[in-house]
Amino acid sequence: MKLITAYIKPERLNAVKQELFKREIFKMSVTNALGCGQQKGYMEAYRGVVQEVHLLKKVRIEIAVNDEFVDPTLEAIIAGARTGTIGDGKIFVTTLDDCIRIRTGETGTNAIG
Repeated sequence: MKLITAYIKPERLNAVKQELFKREIFKMSVTNALGCGQQKGYMEAYRGVVQEVHLLKKVRIEIAVNDEFVDPTLEAIIAGARTGTIGDGKIFVTTLDDCIRIRTGETGTNAIG
């Protein structure tokens, strides 16, 4: 079992979801995030006042999958999120020791679904 965490551009979320749905991956958690990487922010002028924006808006997607779904999930995220420009995002793959479905008490790979 693996936990896949991806940080992507907010405008690429729908494309990533469509790619995941094509591969029959439907379960995910999505949250808004702020962060900076190689982009290092940008300068913005509002009513004559220049502001430096260091933390950029990103979307964090978390998907817990069984081992056979790791590669299709990664391929889907990359296909949907890649624009070829700096700031496309990052994907982290973490090993999960256990998973428990609260409703039924199932554990392990059966609990992920």
